[in-house]
Amino acid sequence: MAAKRFLNGSDPEEPPEKRTRTRPSFASVIGEAVMVNSFQNFFSALEPLLRRVVNEEVQRGVSKYNPCRSLTRSSSLRIQALEPSSLKLIFSQKLSLPIFTGSKITDVENNPLQIVVVDTRSNGLIAPASLPQPIKIELVVLDGDFPPGDRDHWTPEEFESNIVKERTGKRPLLTGDVNVTARDGVAPIGDIEFTDNSSWIRSRKFRIGAKVARGSYQGVRICEAITDAFVVKDHRGELYKKHHPPMLEDEVWRLEKIGKDGAFHKKLSAAGIKTVQDFLKLSIVEPQRLRKILGPGMSEKMWEVTMQHARKCVMGNKLYIFRGHNCIILLNPICQVVRAVINNQTYLTRDLTKLNRV
Repeated sequence: MAAKRFLNGSDPEEPPEKRTRTRPSFASVIGEAVMVNSFQNFFSALEPLLRRVVNEEVQRGVSKYNPCRSLTRSSSLRIQALEPSSLKLIFSQKLSLPIFTGSKITDVENNPLQIVVVDTRSNGLIAPASLPQPIKIELVVLDGDFPPGDRDHWTPEEFESNIVKERTGKRPLLTGDVNVTARDGVAPIGDIEFTDNSSWIRSRKFRIGAKVARGSYQGVRICEAITDAFVVKDHRGELYKKHHPPMLEDEVWRLEKIGKDGAFHKKLSAAGIKTVQDFLKLSIVEPQRLRKILGPGMSEKMWEVTMQHARKCVMGNKLYIFRGHNCIILLNPICQVVRAVINNQTYLTRDLTKLNRV
């Protein structure tokens, strides 16, 4: 049977959804293509305007919230940091070591600490005109491992993040004159001391840092100062501290390698050697006897360390006179000959022959 053809080109037996589909006309295809092309042209024209608006808003926002940086615009958006400041705080002297809790912290010359402001370009003190107003400075405790690699520069954020606070329930870690004022670039520091030892942090060492107090100065950044890293010991350890230099009246265990109530201390005490002066006298008059008293337990290296420390003893100006049949001998406190008059002839130590010395 020949297939029937219908005037509208559809089969009445096909499902309704199939019958509703019709082929798009040529005119509608052309119309849609023109519309798409118009939108593309519109967005292409709009894109440069949007980029310019976004760039201007980013630049305005960064300039508002980060005045320490400037934005320069070339073919692309770039951020350039301002040249870093050359002003820096430093401690004028190194610290006197060792440091114990509850003890006053001084410099190597036993003077109070002092902070100065320097210009790293000239390595000199800042002229008063450069710092017209006083600057408040705050002292803080830093981790001994800061800065990593012993760098000599860091950011304020790095400095702040390495400040060590006291342990829970403890007093402030550093007490005393921790807030000072720099006038004309110099800030003297009064009495400061640690209230806790440094054994509880990983590095087991502290540093003292100095920074410009927040809100006290509006000029260019002044970089913070830090000391060398050091150990803080409990105050009770000071009872066993060696003296540098030793004094004549110091107990003999104040010398290096001779521990209090240790074997060497007991041997020396039994031989009547109780002070550093006694020790040095015997080392001049009978050095072999002194060495024998200490015994083989003291190695040659230990002996040399002890003697080097003992020789740094402060002698003072006191002299002793020995009068003989035909001589007058002047001795220092440890029996060293300073001057001799033999048969009315004066000899200095360097002039005495071996026979004269005997």
